[in-house]
Amino acid sequence: RPMGGFFIGEGNARGRCPLPSFGNLAIWKFGNLAPPSLPAPTLRTLRPMLDGSSLKIVLHPAPVLRLKAAPVVLLPSGQVSDATKAVVARMVEVMRKHHGIGLAAPQVGIAQRIFIVDVPEDEGDEAEGWEPRLKTDDPPGASDGLKVYLNPVLHKPSRESDTQEEGCLSLPKIRGRIVRPMEIAVTATGLDGEQFTSRGGELLARCWQHEYDHLEGVLIIDRMLQADRMKTKKALKDLEARGEPSRG
Repeated sequence: RPMGGFFIGEGNARGRCPLPSFGNLAIWKFGNLAPPSLPAPTLRTLRPMLDGSSLKIVLHPAPVLRLKAAPVVLLPSGQVSDATKAVVARMVEVMRKHHGIGLAAPQVGIAQRIFIVDVPEDEGDEAEGWEPRLKTDDPPGASDGLKVYLNPVLHKPSRESDTQEEGCLSLPKIRGRIVRPMEIAVTATGLDGEQFTSRGGELLARCWQHEYDHLEGVLIIDRMLQADRMKTKKALKDLEARGEPSRG
């Protein structure tokens, strides 16, 4: 039973329900993988770009997708600026327009450490062997509505991992299986300027990791299993040959 374009990969042994499309997710940096050595933009170069109404999804191979994003700087009062709130508001519009469950700022052309998630619950299907995904799980597998993460840091990944197929709005028609820890914690600042820490599992944890990868300049094509890289090789070349169009 598909929910969007994201499905459980062959390596998942947990019998989870097919999952909704990530749309635009990012992931944590594990192993020896490191982002390209490209200069992060300064706040001065970012300010002219912070017009939320003009933000659209940028596609690979746009250089911004390979930058290590710059931290969000709070106001002297410790509050979040109106410019940052405008960017977040537009990110929410774009994510929902494309039926995503997560979006990182670099995917709309802003190289700042911001991502949002809205991972829905799912009742599962006992007959099909699909377990429910609930925000009341311990740790939760779904978010309690829309959540905003400024300057997020991921920590305490579980030793247990699973493999699922992922896609990305910045890489249309390209999908691949990726191994990730099943649980992880995130510490970030919310739009109210307050820092918080949460722990998540299953799809919520995967969403955080996918989105965090975007902040590090890492894409799903860097993470996917080798066999899936080969399968998507032609689609990737076609995308790269088209240049860097965007979509609203």
